[in-house]
Amino acid sequence: MSIRDQMFKELKEKKIFDQARSYAYDYADQVSEMDVFPSDQNIENLKAFDEPLNQAPADAIQVIDMLNKWGGPATTAQTGGRYFGFVNGGAIPVSIATKWLSDFWDQNGGLYLTSPINSKLEDICERWLKDIFSLPEQTVAGFVSGTSMANLSALSAARYRLLKNQGWDVNVQGLNGAPKLRIIAHRQVHSSVKKTLVLLGYGSGNIEWLDSDEQGRAITSSIPPLDNSCLLLLQAGNVNTGGYDPFQEICPKANEAGAWVHIDGAFGLWAGACKSLQHLTKGIELAQSWAVDGHKTLNTPYDSGIVMCADEEALLTSLQATAAYINYTDHREPLLYGPEMSKRSRAIELWSVMKYLGKSGIDEMVTGLHKHALHLSSELDKNGFTVINDVVFNQVLFKCETPEKTKAVLAYVQKSGICWCGGSTWDDVPVIRISICSWVTISEDILKTVAVFKEAIDAV
Repeated sequence: MSIRDQMFKELKEKKIFDQARSYAYDYADQVSEMDVFPSDQNIENLKAFDEPLNQAPADAIQVIDMLNKWGGPATTAQTGGRYFGFVNGGAIPVSIATKWLSDFWDQNGGLYLTSPINSKLEDICERWLKDIFSLPEQTVAGFVSGTSMANLSALSAARYRLLKNQGWDVNVQGLNGAPKLRIIAHRQVHSSVKKTLVLLGYGSGNIEWLDSDEQGRAITSSIPPLDNSCLLLLQAGNVNTGGYDPFQEICPKANEAGAWVHIDGAFGLWAGACKSLQHLTKGIELAQSWAVDGHKTLNTPYDSGIVMCADEEALLTSLQATAAYINYTDHREPLLYGPEMSKRSRAIELWSVMKYLGKSGIDEMVTGLHKHALHLSSELDKNGFTVINDVVFNQVLFKCETPEKTKAVLAYVQKSGICWCGGSTWDDVPVIRISICSWVTISEDILKTVAVFKEAIDAV
């Protein structure tokens, strides 16, 4: 039998899909009891994949079996309730089901002609996001892999507009000999923004650094005089403390000067969807561009990033795509709103989550993350840890009496399998950072986490 005939047979019989579904259900049932980070033995077992590429086709069931047997136990239990690393969200059940369905559709989301459903749902999601975040009516959205690509897209638009302000068309004239732009950011700007500045030719050495306060928020008085050559980078949710820049104080001054304000809100922008947390994002509507993830706080599957921009011409012109074979229609053409041409139809999953939760459900889920962070902070404080940050959203930053003890406690906890969180530094001191991002997390998970930290203190 030819490989083509074999694939048709598997598609018709559906045994491999039934097997994958069975393994997926088993994983879902077990994930809350798994080691949150795989054990040394399960990492060692990954050597099963160290083999030469087979000469002949493999049996499809055996391929799925191998992934389940050796791959499943070596995953991080991110869809459980005690994974607190890297601001990674879980995945809402309806979003997983939607992903399964849309994976069968396998849509190339670049054009209307390659996926009318994706084009339509991008329009709908754009409208809903503007409503949730109270952004200007002229705002447009692009659906990309994550906030790194959202930042890249937004800062491309900023570069185009700011150079255009100086009479320079970067698309035609390039960067060689271009007028100088001023990049202004405080030292707590996320690493992905720094990377984007390098990729776009701004150069990290050209950043004018702002002072920030003890919570990692920009100090308004440290902002220099601005003009229409300035790109000002602000944050909705510091990756360590969760702190928010004072948008309402800064943005009007930037607007008056004609500067471009970009807000990196990867996880923190979602506070704007919550009645009790909206004060954190007050003034964001006065910026020119925003970046946010669905796969963090909103708990969509990976990858789901969103760039939003109030200057449609700048975004589309900076990300232009033209070729004789590209056929545009009167409908939305998704590839114009991001850097990719062929791309996943991410809006399908994003739409399903937003439709499922509605405004009240988003509010309840995101507010719940904040409540868990407050609970955890309180319990850690009771048990002798020093909580460094004001817990305004979902981040908890803390330490022990000495740097050495902090490092040892973190290593113990990471090895325990009970929960997983990361280390960082704050004021040049080692700290422990917990990011509560998953809808699955419950109060029992918080208490188990505190218990393993108490155990770690005794052990070290």
